[in-house]
Amino acid sequence: MITFRFNYYALQLGVVMFKQDQEIFNILLKTVSEAVIIVDSHQKIMEVNASVETIFGYAKDEIIHKHINLLIPSNYHKAHTSYFERFIKRGKRRKMGVAKDIFGLKKDGTIFNIEIELSPFSVYDKTYVMALINDISEKKEIEKNLMLRTQALQSANNGIIITDALRPDNPIIYFNSAFQNLTGYSYSEIINNNCRFLQGNDRDQPPLKNLREAIKNGKSCQATLRNYKKDGTMFWNDVYIFPITNSRGTVTHFIGIQNDVTLKKKMEEERHHLASIFDESLNEIYVFDAETLKFININYGAQKNIGYSLKELKDMTPLDINVNGGEAEFKKTINLLLQKKVEKLEFEGLHQRKDGSQYPVEVHLQLSNLNEKHVFIAIILDITERKNYTTKLENTVAERTEQLKKALSKEKELNELKTKFLSLVSHEFKTPLSGILTSSQLLGKYTLSEQQQNRDKHIRTITDKVHYLNNILNDFLSIEKLETGKVNYKFNHFKLSKVVNEVVYNSNMLLKEGQQINYPENIDDLSLFQDEKIIQLIFSNLLHNAIKYSPEGSVIDLHVKQDKKITTIKVKDNGFGIPEKDQKSIFERYFRAENVMNTQGTGIGLNIAKSHLEKLGGTISFKSKENKGSTFTIKFPNVAKEQSQ
Repeated sequence: MITFRFNYYALQLGVVMFKQDQEIFNILLKTVSEAVIIVDSHQKIMEVNASVETIFGYAKDEIIHKHINLLIPSNYHKAHTSYFERFIKRGKRRKMGVAKDIFGLKKDGTIFNIEIELSPFSVYDKTYVMALINDISEKKEIEKNLMLRTQALQSANNGIIITDALRPDNPIIYFNSAFQNLTGYSYSEIINNNCRFLQGNDRDQPPLKNLREAIKNGKSCQATLRNYKKDGTMFWNDVYIFPITNSRGTVTHFIGIQNDVTLKKKMEEERHHLASIFDESLNEIYVFDAETLKFININYGAQKNIGYSLKELKDMTPLDINVNGGEAEFKKTINLLLQKKVEKLEFEGLHQRKDGSQYPVEVHLQLSNLNEKHVFIAIILDITERKNYTTKLENTVAERTEQLKKALSKEKELNELKTKFLSLVSHEFKTPLSGILTSSQLLGKYTLSEQQQNRDKHIRTITDKVHYLNNILNDFLSIEKLETGKVNYKFNHFKLSKVVNEVVYNSNMLLKEGQQINYPENIDDLSLFQDEKIIQLIFSNLLHNAIKYSPEGSVIDLHVKQDKKITTIKVKDNGFGIPEKDQKSIFERYFRAENVMNTQGTGIGLNIAKSHLEKLGGTISFKSKENKGSTFTIKFPNVAKEQSQ
């Protein structure tokens, strides 16, 4: 049976005729896929169609002539009565549930999301309202799941691109800000181009062949390539590609995940270098287990001097080559390290080679960790020449010892860098990768042309979250630059009104329903010699906070004042305010007041603003009262310090 959605005018015609021709009206009701409810001016249910019984679970005779509140959750009854009275007075058609959640109540007590289209009409001087109702609870659940997965996607710190496999040369149709920051190319240089531009003229790399073959066959692939930024800087790039197929199994897109692994490559090179030092050193280096005392690794220099092979040594302990002292004395010595009474030990001993010959040694012993297990590292110096010859030879041995100490220090540093890198990969890569695949699959379900609105909505949601992630990443980058002293302020002359206009314009797009920003007066003639982008960053942070932490329908006031030396900007809101007990910590990094914990935010914006202002010779202060609002005040010199000097 073919069902159809009749328009407003067809419904109105049916309503006018339902007294005259009940049979035609009933046919119209049956053909509508939505639930149809007609109520009178007293909100009593006068007529319903079969879809109402299906959606709400009531038989028709259970709800006819009952108040409409029967189908509405009790906590919405009062608000619905007020809304219904206003709607009757306006007498205009209205659609509800698109921008704001509307709920219905089933017979079994289930509360579910609905979308309603209301149409008032009059018959024989009596006013009625016809409601077309859709159950959108499943749609809402899908949107909720997609939102969660999208948030996971946006937490990626990796470069992400999407290419169109159905267009010639597989061009890039989407990229995130992390990709642009990684490569340094502009929007026009990236979009609609094949990503081979990243290899420059270096296109004969063996992994590229595997990558091209995978794309040709619509397969997943991973490759590590030499890529080049716009400024020519080479970086090692771990590339992961994943095909996206439609319902017919055709590959329509590829998702590419880019990860700068230059540091990893450098660490590998350093590790190989240290391994060469370990093996090629003329001194003896032993690594043995702290519990069993069995040798784990021995360098070539030790094997050559002691006369045993690596295989033979792995079944031995230091007690098998040490002539002086026994097991009890040796364990007493190493216990000083195990109990952390000392960091390292240096002592002399006598070792015996496989051929029975003996030689004096100087032992440098230190406790370390290998794969979360305690091990001892022993650097053994053959001091035969020191014992028998000149001071000059003694100095030569000391020089070698120092070289080996440096090698040991570099090895420890390499292990620390490796640990940090593995932690970064585990935290920042695995979770976003799962989110990317899931979110992309959900978008791929909307394949019909009439579902474009759904696709557009999800794409807008993803875009918004990308911008949100970009802001968070910029905040963390700002923290890193501030901590390492890498901030280079760029001072120039500019009109203060230019900054205010840009900040207010961008903030207007974030306003909640009914919110309003009162623009400052008399600022057209005010000028500054400062870092324009930093001033804009600080001002944006304060205004965005005012919007975020203020309710709908509230007013945000901006005040700007400038004297001969100082510019003062105040941002006043009527929002949540800051609890008195939290005010002392508001500028601490990652701190968030307890009354806004359920509101999105990182707790680093005010810390960044304060740090920048202090470096610019400015200050930030505030006055706030919980549930009354806050006023933040920033002051900074009209002329930057470099200019005044």
